[in-house]
Amino acid sequence: MAAGLLMVSTASCDDLFDPAIENIRDANAMDTEAKYADAILGSAYILMPYSSGPVNDVATDDAVSNDLSNAWLTMAGGGWTSQTGVSTDNWRDRNASIQFLNLFLERVDNVPFSTTPGINQMFVDRLKGEALGLRALNMYYLLQNYGGKGTSGELLGVPIWQESYDATTDMNVARNTFAECMEALLKDVNEASQLLPTDFVDLSNNNQIPAKYAGLGVDFMDYNRVFGSTTWTRMSGRIAEAIGAQASLLAASPAFQGSGVEWSEAADYAARVIDRAGGLAGMAPDGHKWYTAEVIGNNTISTANHDEIIWRGGYEENSSIEGDNFPPSLYGKGRVNPTQNLVDAFPALNGYPISDPRSGYDKNDPYSNRDPRLDLYIVTNGSTLGVNNAIVETSTDAASTDGINKESGRSTRTGYYLRKLLRNDVNPNSTNEVKKYHYTKRIRYTEIFLAYAEAANEAWGPTGKGTHPYSAYDVIKAIRSRAGIGTANGDAYLEECKASKETMRTLIRNERRLELCFENIRFWDLRRWQADLKETARGASITGTSFNYIDVEPRNFADYMIYGPLPYGDILKFSNLEQNAGW
Repeated sequence: MAAGLLMVSTASCDDLFDPAIENIRDANAMDTEAKYADAILGSAYILMPYSSGPVNDVATDDAVSNDLSNAWLTMAGGGWTSQTGVSTDNWRDRNASIQFLNLFLERVDNVPFSTTPGINQMFVDRLKGEALGLRALNMYYLLQNYGGKGTSGELLGVPIWQESYDATTDMNVARNTFAECMEALLKDVNEASQLLPTDFVDLSNNNQIPAKYAGLGVDFMDYNRVFGSTTWTRMSGRIAEAIGAQASLLAASPAFQGSGVEWSEAADYAARVIDRAGGLAGMAPDGHKWYTAEVIGNNTISTANHDEIIWRGGYEENSSIEGDNFPPSLYGKGRVNPTQNLVDAFPALNGYPISDPRSGYDKNDPYSNRDPRLDLYIVTNGSTLGVNNAIVETSTDAASTDGINKESGRSTRTGYYLRKLLRNDVNPNSTNEVKKYHYTKRIRYTEIFLAYAEAANEAWGPTGKGTHPYSAYDVIKAIRSRAGIGTANGDAYLEECKASKETMRTLIRNERRLELCFENIRFWDLRRWQADLKETARGASITGTSFNYIDVEPRNFADYMIYGPLPYGDILKFSNLEQNAGW
């Protein structure tokens, strides 16, 4: 007995002095394990920067939140610092993702994906292309969040990491210029688009195999195994090119002049994506309502996208976004409240801004004879919503808690509720819940059409086309016509705007605001345009038939907040990492 106890005691002491080997895989394991290599790449996919609902819109003139603890609300009210989560989280996740991608890219050529050489080469090409496209995506979001001017006035990007680092790496490096970052990003985009197919689709015979693989001895079934439809949610050539278009628009914008990217180049990158969809003829007729039940339906297994969607996540059956944003009478929390500012941005049905006497705007009946997208995207007083088309009253004398400021944390603060992104056939009531399928939109075509319109107008004017068969005017006419704007009068207002780059610029920016509202885009648009960040968010306090327009929430952004701050902790740790001016 004593001997046995002594043996246990000795073993326990040994553990104290010689710790067991930790269960941490070495990156070199990728050289022998294809699944492990794909898991490293998969870690970058997990960290992608997309949200299923509105996030930063509530820090713009488009919306407020009724959750008074919302971090973006705090930030918009003057609480944005280099130490807050909105400043640090993206820096951490984008850089972590790039580290995973660099680890993968350094080893992908040696990973044994298949014992058949031709199939193995296809896997190497595809996965390398995915990694390069994802690295470009992460750089785009880093530049959007952290690109800016240092104390010397130089336009800076972020440190470019194209090799993995370890405990011995000197991390105290300076930021690369914005131009250098864009050069690296577009190089990754172009290489990715060369390695990847435009889309992941199944072939039906050997004659369809691309020439570069036809000579490797593979058949179409081998090709489908690597590049077929089962891979559809991952980075493709089309997606990589769309990221190039997004990043080029950012780089050409007023806040980033000197980036090395001209407006004409930004237009060309967008046109590459548009041309793959068939040009203007490829614009989805119902692309402005891509999120609705009539478009999504109840399809749970489709491996194809709607004509409006370039990239999306998979289907998920839930009622969560409706539970967050339906009004209280429909068992929601009413979280995102559109502003009067946004409501006023929707033109009259004849295309004229409501400030123009020719619009026919009636201040006593303000929601009639308006752009159909207003009713499609925003719940106004008296609108119907939900599975039973219930009337939603947002007035001060509403009988339910749907009325403005009726109940803190659930009722609207502006007199409006969100409709965009929500399905009308969902019921979030926990005792009678009706779930429906949703997906996270990552990139859609209308954003790229609008990117082209903006860049083309700046490069060549409203009707200039560069080397392309369509102009900024052509794109905006198609978008407004699709929405039902100006169809009875030939869109006379647009015809006026096409005479001037400046008036067309204003119209394009407004169309972008309307089409892309609540998609986490305007916060960054205002900054790249160097536009007004301080416009007070307003609402409508309605009593009976009387409309009283009220200030709801001030916006307290300093001028230097055109550019976001690098995280304070990293600035303290790394003396060579220069902060953006003002922070």
